[in-house]
Amino acid sequence: KLLHNTRKKRITTKVILVTLFLGYYFLNTVFHLSISCPFYTITHLYCPGCGSTRLFFSLLKLDFVSAFSYNPLLFILLPFFIAYYIYYNYIYLFQLENKVKKNIPKFVLPTLLFLSILFGIMRNIPIFSFLAPL
Repeated sequence: KLLHNTRKKRITTKVILVTLFLGYYFLNTVFHLSISCPFYTITHLYCPGCGSTRLFFSLLKLDFVSAFSYNPLLFILLPFFIAYYIYYNYIYLFQLENKVKKNIPKFVLPTLLFLSILFGIMRNIPIFSFLAPL
């Protein structure tokens, strides 16, 4: 019963998140309403996440070139995030033998943090202006 409640909460959370994203997409597409990046608004510098909303909107339209130009780092990392999500939430749950929880290797999170910081710095240097979101 506890597993069922946990699964139900996860599904409910995912449905709410997808609904919010699609609602925001509708408001952005029809009424051109968008939320600006607070970091950019305050500092006038691009953060590592700047352009990610437009990246996702471009991916919904299957416009991969524009998606890449909005946030190259996230575009490159997205397949790995999706693969991990599918593995952890679907394949791992249905394995019958060896039910040992597999954690992310310890080097992955510091590496992602380092890449994000480096990307955030580089996209604000004029020589790397191609990394700035269009």
